[in-house]
Amino acid sequence: MRAIRPLALAAAGALALTACGGGGESVDTGGGGGGDGGGDNVLVAAVSAQPDQFDPHVTNAYPSFQVLENVYDTLVVPNAEDLTMEPSLAESWETSEDGLTWTFTLREGVTFHDGSEFDSADVVYSYNRIIDEELANSYRFANVASVEGPDPQTVVITVTQPTPNLLALIGAFKGMAILPEGAAEDLDLTTEANGTGPFQLESSDASSTVLTAYEDYWGGAPSIDGVEFRYITEPAAALTSLRNGEIQWTDNVPPQQVQALGEDQDVELASTPSVDYWYMSMNYDRPPFDNPQVRRAIATAVDRAEVTEAARFEAARPNQTAIPEDSFYYYDYAPFEPDEDAARQLLQESGVSTPITMGLMVTDEFPESVTAAQVIASQLEPIGVNVEVEVLDFATWLDRQDQGDFDAFMLSWLGNIDPADFYEQQHISNGSSNYQGYSNPQVDQLLTQAATETDEDARKELYDQAAKIIVDDVSYLYLYNPDVVQAWTPGLEGYRIRADRAINFEEVQLP
Repeated sequence: MRAIRPLALAAAGALALTACGGGGESVDTGGGGGGDGGGDNVLVAAVSAQPDQFDPHVTNAYPSFQVLENVYDTLVVPNAEDLTMEPSLAESWETSEDGLTWTFTLREGVTFHDGSEFDSADVVYSYNRIIDEELANSYRFANVASVEGPDPQTVVITVTQPTPNLLALIGAFKGMAILPEGAAEDLDLTTEANGTGPFQLESSDASSTVLTAYEDYWGGAPSIDGVEFRYITEPAAALTSLRNGEIQWTDNVPPQQVQALGEDQDVELASTPSVDYWYMSMNYDRPPFDNPQVRRAIATAVDRAEVTEAARFEAARPNQTAIPEDSFYYYDYAPFEPDEDAARQLLQESGVSTPITMGLMVTDEFPESVTAAQVIASQLEPIGVNVEVEVLDFATWLDRQDQGDFDAFMLSWLGNIDPADFYEQQHISNGSSNYQGYSNPQVDQLLTQAATETDEDARKELYDQAAKIIVDDVSYLYLYNPDVVQAWTPGLEGYRIRADRAINFEEVQLP
């Protein structure tokens, strides 16, 4: 059995490592590791929200993956430049002629943070845990018949049909992390971690999470001694902390200041188009939002350009189909032009009496969601839809989403690489992230077919067809694609901003 130094509870009672900025008890190893503000060689990074937990196979929260990206590895990983898949724990792979067998050769000399050796049994365990327990990313194995380790350095994945995006499925983000065999039995993975990544989880509490460098990391010891993630919800406060030297890096940059910061000698600013999208979705199980004419009326009343300008200023582009313009899979389809009269007509045709009250659930830990919701509320009021903006902490937001306790909600999808990431589990019937309760047999068929189509042009056509129906049905009301905008102290070297928002600090050198 493998073990790792536990994160002991510092106070009695259950620990709730939520993504909210409020309470929660402290967890600490007792080893320090920079929890008091770090040392001279500890990077202090400001992020907007607290991890909800540290089990990579269970959490869906981006604040958790900001940390876990530095703690765990996957078999393959997106390249920082163009997001194509490259080796990580697997140093090479090959595919059989019929496309049904993928054979991965594992990297030698890799150890977990407890010093135990990594081998194929860990991959088999990790993948089968996700599959057997139907965890958050089990859908990624929909075509997988078996995962086997015929010898310590080889993993064979057999699929039931050609799966052209298998590498993206198993490597796109750390939700597919490789854990040591038996980890879920040996550890409380909500508060503990044992990865093969460049940093070890040292401590976490309601104000920060601390990582320390893993000197035996297979890619070479990190250049810094550790990372302290501090939770600073307000972008203006994060920027002030950066200027004051209290932190050295943040991705919580006030969007209205992006242009001015580009000329600020006291801040190093970088931005790049993302593979993210922001959206609003309505609950199909709650009248009148089960009525397609009501949803289309709301989609017609929303001025996406105005929402984008308010929420992101120049750092985003309106888009009604999720996939960004610079992608091969971009679909230029925008059926909803803002038109109050047309929206009122659609409401009249729906047969639903007005005014309609709609609760719109957002979280203050992503302030742009609050701004966007307020603009949408002002746009819907003239057509007879009274929006009650519900501003929640992120933990409550996630819980209510899971329970289906909402009229409508707003947030973003981050780190999408393959076109399936943009549509499949959000809109296929019984999809793991289909919280709105959407079901369209034609969409199911198109998305299922697209997932196994090996011809890229034919695959794009299938996703285009599915996207058109999804947009017309207003399963999601897509809003915009934001840029990734991050800032750090001048002189910090070795950090690369990425379109998928993965945050990697192992090569960072402090000034």
